[in-house]
Amino acid sequence: MNDEEKKVMLAHGSGGRLTQELVQSVFAAGLGNPILDRMEDAATLELQGRLAFTTDSHVVSPLFFPGGDIGRLSLTGTVNDLAMMGAVPLYVAAGFIIEEGFPLAELGRIVTSMREASREAGVQVVAGDTKVVERGAADGVFITTSGIGLIPDGVRISAAAASPGDAVIVSGTIGDHGVAILSQRQGMDFEVELRSDCAPLGGLVRGMLEASRRIRVLRDPTRGGLAAVLNEIAIASGVSVEIDEERIPFRPEVRAASELLGLDPLVMANEGKLVAVVAAQDAGRVLEVMRSHSLGSEATVIGRVETAAGERPRVFARTILGSRRILSMPSGEQLPRIC
Repeated sequence: MNDEEKKVMLAHGSGGRLTQELVQSVFAAGLGNPILDRMEDAATLELQGRLAFTTDSHVVSPLFFPGGDIGRLSLTGTVNDLAMMGAVPLYVAAGFIIEEGFPLAELGRIVTSMREASREAGVQVVAGDTKVVERGAADGVFITTSGIGLIPDGVRISAAAASPGDAVIVSGTIGDHGVAILSQRQGMDFEVELRSDCAPLGGLVRGMLEASRRIRVLRDPTRGGLAAVLNEIAIASGVSVEIDEERIPFRPEVRAASELLGLDPLVMANEGKLVAVVAAQDAGRVLEVMRSHSLGSEATVIGRVETAAGERPRVFARTILGSRRILSMPSGEQLPRIC
């Protein structure tokens, strides 16, 4: 049997010889570093300072899509959650649930993609676990990742920190990941390939924090998209937010696909974009730094924070026609299994 025909068997999850072979030939070979190579029950780390810690599970379908795959998605999703607290991501742990019969070659592709993403992000995968479940009990591979990062002195970022007058900035085009996944599922053909924006944002955030320590909020608009994140900020901070729909950057193909399928791109998932709430007097400087970075070249101020006097916190969208509508928190999942 050649390598392309080899598949994961239940015995690969038994803890015996086949488990060790899987760990060594796929995970250690793909993700090895001095900490992981010790193969202890837990990684031993030396850290000093204020820590950020996060965990996330990834169940995307399909597993491979233009611009990424579940390996890249799981790594970048975790390091981005750390970066949204202003932390410098350092270490990641990864747990794999693998369906019996999954091709070993595809598992290798996923691990290689995770390794490449970890190098981009400047982190190490230092611990992990694998479990094999019966055929039909999972959809190929599910991955859970946890991460640790260090928060620099003086950085205080929170969804509850937005203040009236602050500027609201997005780092680039919205809805790319969601529409890329959708196009793969639906077999939609466009003149330009739709690609996920899946990317680690730590470097962009470090530049922003060097430009200003008056960045109040950072959030990555994943599930629920821009609409969900803005509502979360408004509720946590007790403010209202007004955005100008005309200023929100979209790729033409994303807008076209959304209109064709009757979907709202403002609730589509993103995996390489951020929303920043910044003190108004620093917004220009932060925007300049963002635009000098490859992942923020299309950064735009899309709105401002307002007082929620006399009403509950809300998000308002100023339409192209000049009217003002309420942008509600998404109430359902437009596209399940997105990340």
